[in-house]
Amino acid sequence: MMENIHFKLNDGPVKLSADGERMLLWVLRTDLGVTGPKYGCETGLCGACIVLVDSKAVLSCQTPVKDVKGADVITIEGLAKNGRLHPLQEAFIKHDALQCGFCTSGMILRAYSLLSENPQPTHDEIIQAMDENLCRCGSHTRIVQAIQTAAKEMKG
Repeated sequence: MMENIHFKLNDGPVKLSADGERMLLWVLRTDLGVTGPKYGCETGLCGACIVLVDSKAVLSCQTPVKDVKGADVITIEGLAKNGRLHPLQEAFIKHDALQCGFCTSGMILRAYSLLSENPQPTHDEIIQAMDENLCRCGSHTRIVQAIQTAAKEMKG
């Protein structure tokens, strides 16, 4: 059923008429032209489609667009501010934690959600939080290092 849906996307207002059951991933990519969230498994197992909804990491392939009514949605495109990369983005570059780049936006946004809830996670807490994101290139060690670096940068 078509619904009028309003939410904030990367600090800008969005108003659209859409089937409320349509997955957020497809609304973002197809209707709004936002390509940061990736189509990976479509079953919620890979994390490539992660976006932030009110600062929490959510799987956009599993989230009906009606569930973000009135919410603040941030994709990787909206993480940088005023032309400056977010410390997580800078740390991923510094540690070369983004080989092919397919999983990177989901990794960074899940890490953002983690650091919002736990600004100084332990190594084990980072591994546990990131466990549901898949990186087929095997950059896991560098991803953990990048998150540790970003946590220090964001703290200071």
